[in-house]
Amino acid sequence: MLRNMLDSSHIQERILQIQEMYLSDSRPWVVGYSGGKDSTVVCQLVFQALQQLPPEKRHKKVYIISSDTLVETPLIIAAISKTLLKIQTTALQLGLPIETHKVRPELKKTFWASLIGKGYPSPRQKFRWCTDRMKIEPVNKFVLEKVSEFGEVILVLGIRDSESATRAQVMSSHTVEGKTLMRHSTLNNAYIYAPIRDFDLQDVWDYLLDFESPWGNDNNELLELYQNSQGGECPLIVDKEIKETAGSCGNSRFGCWVCTVVVQDKAVIGFIESGEEWLQPLLNFRDWLSSIRDREGSRQTHRRDGTVYFVGQGENRRQGHGPFTLDTRKEILQRLLETQKKVKNPYDPDYKLIRDDELKIIRHMWIEAGDWTDSLPKIYREVMGEDLDWEYDDRPLFQQDQITDLELLCDEHDVSFDLIKMLITAEKNYSGYKVRRGLMHDIEKALNQDWLHYGKVEGFKE
Repeated sequence: MLRNMLDSSHIQERILQIQEMYLSDSRPWVVGYSGGKDSTVVCQLVFQALQQLPPEKRHKKVYIISSDTLVETPLIIAAISKTLLKIQTTALQLGLPIETHKVRPELKKTFWASLIGKGYPSPRQKFRWCTDRMKIEPVNKFVLEKVSEFGEVILVLGIRDSESATRAQVMSSHTVEGKTLMRHSTLNNAYIYAPIRDFDLQDVWDYLLDFESPWGNDNNELLELYQNSQGGECPLIVDKEIKETAGSCGNSRFGCWVCTVVVQDKAVIGFIESGEEWLQPLLNFRDWLSSIRDREGSRQTHRRDGTVYFVGQGENRRQGHGPFTLDTRKEILQRLLETQKKVKNPYDPDYKLIRDDELKIIRHMWIEAGDWTDSLPKIYREVMGEDLDWEYDDRPLFQQDQITDLELLCDEHDVSFDLIKMLITAEKNYSGYKVRRGLMHDIEKALNQDWLHYGKVEGFKE
């Protein structure tokens, strides 16, 4: 605990420490804001520190960034967006060198592009592919852009020793004796400053409820959000070691509404029990998505790169699963769109579970994966009753009757239909090019996938 009780003198002492750090060099600050209690404390303290400095001493930029994974719990991302706007507006009025930014994953790496487009299985504790792609990488990209521009940056985060013994150990391992800053574990020329490192949970809430938000938010609403969700915040993660200590962002935290890493999404359940019944379709979809991860027939028997692998030992040894099959991906999309039709967000009537640009890139991914009938626009039309502004340069390669004939020929000659689709798709991708570099590489890659030869090798062994 920082003190038995926080008062104005203790907070002013902390503000002076922050000012001293700010004035000590020209390295810009990147402040992580997740919408939760700890990051709110840090943002308020930094804002107050700048506000109390004379204008001529506000010599460097402070970037307040928040990570939008595009599958955040709707109530939380709405609150984050509202707060960032208030911070930016108030900072401009006061002449503070603050810029707010929301960072998002690349379109091809969003949750739906990865899961529905490429077939990544719903995340679990041992395969949390989502955190790196959707949280760490977008934040790191922003940080590295500032490193490139300024040489070095300081990351200002709301991490605390008292959150967990493991977290404290990680923070201690990156601390240089006698220094306030910590080394970043993976980003060169980026350092971490944790101004509330010694705060405990009581200190955090004492500060938030006793000291007004400088941009006009009511922190009692934040407290109510926690009480309703029965949870805590999902921290803005910029470090893979911190990721490991943070656990799942869905475990009693403000995280992604579709998180399947945990058995139960306590935050969304808490919101529903507190009166936000419109979230029920999201919870139902999330539970269903978790249930089909290991459903028989839902997954391919090889990885995306074609390799075959095994899990278990002795009698329990079995062939491992790969990505979701194309049919399962179609099923997931249909369910997601049906859920979207059911959701009536009272705070945002235009709210969508999946964006139009995600649907368009998923369509392209499916065609690359052998969806020659170009089924995504049809699924969308059947569920939503309308069409999007689709591009038609990637029209179906074959009509359905031609595909059926080709499949029958493959069966007749004992040739893999999936292999033929891969080879024809590779040829199509290079058609029209005068120089077709890469075509032979793609053909070789298709012909040398483990799953093509696994059955023959096993038969030879017998």
